[in-house]
Amino acid sequence: KILGIDTSCDETAAAVVADGREVLSNIVASQVETHQEYGGVVPELASRKHIEAINYIVSRSLAEAGVTFKDLEAIAVTNRPGLIGALLVGVAAAKSLAYCHNLPLLGINHIEGHIYAPCMVHDALPFPHICLTVSGGHTLLVEVHEGWQYKVLGSTQDDAAGEVYDKVAKYLGLGFPGGKVIDDLAQKGNPSAVKFPRPMRNTDDYQFSFSGIKTSVRYFVEKARRAGLLVENGQQDVKPTNPAAVVDVLVYKSLRAVKATGAAAITLTGGVAANSHLRASLKLAAAEIGAEVYYPPMNLCTDNGAMIAGIAYQKYQQGLRDGLSLNATPKGSIF
Repeated sequence: KILGIDTSCDETAAAVVADGREVLSNIVASQVETHQEYGGVVPELASRKHIEAINYIVSRSLAEAGVTFKDLEAIAVTNRPGLIGALLVGVAAAKSLAYCHNLPLLGINHIEGHIYAPCMVHDALPFPHICLTVSGGHTLLVEVHEGWQYKVLGSTQDDAAGEVYDKVAKYLGLGFPGGKVIDDLAQKGNPSAVKFPRPMRNTDDYQFSFSGIKTSVRYFVEKARRAGLLVENGQQDVKPTNPAAVVDVLVYKSLRAVKATGAAAITLTGGVAANSHLRASLKLAAAEIGAEVYYPPMNLCTDNGAMIAGIAYQKYQQGLRDGLSLNATPKGSIF
């Protein structure tokens, strides 16, 4: 049994997982209400909220799992990448607990947690497979091999896909976070109302760029306003088409990676993996080439401690141990 802690951004999360897959508890304290009025995450506020919540969330995760620190084999914590102040809260808490209870400490890459999440609910996940990790801070394609070895094929060169949703939603006054509201509105709209660009879709690599879509939305709305169109009409055209443009690029490059590597499956992870249009489009496109698509349940898509404890089990089995000199690393290499 491993206690997993994640405070990489704006969720304070802790979970207890047995044998890398059995989720005994998974507690998450969201900060959405705190950041809504700003239209995005304010790092200093996020750090302060983590300080307020971390002890309670850890205690509640142990209580719900029905365990004490004596029942744990190790403590795992996200120490990279993320907001430095937020990461430091989780790392400080984990180091203190590991020291007080004489438990091994493991520092975990947040993205590895997302990549591992589908394994927690799918028994026969094939290797190698292609993992598309999409969230508010990350967009990347990774080739995943047995033993949880990775080859990064491509990543975003500017804004992450989830970040684009949030920024577009803020510009249109739709609230924060933007992904859910845009996804909901897209169900009611016309996906071909406006043709937004598909940046880097046809390049020979697996890199992504989404800042141009955000700019195109802004220019479209400004042009519509100058033409005397109602703002509401302009928004109705923008909302359903923006996710289609992003999804089209994500799906196209994922499928091309599968064909190039010979992988048998695709996993979809991260907060944007909850997007219904992305899930349906990827599954449909993959079926055409005979590839399976796996994704975790909604509660394992967004940031959580269970995925951190899950991948930590694999690292623990491989002999990974970190000392009390473990520190937070906001940037640097992905793995």
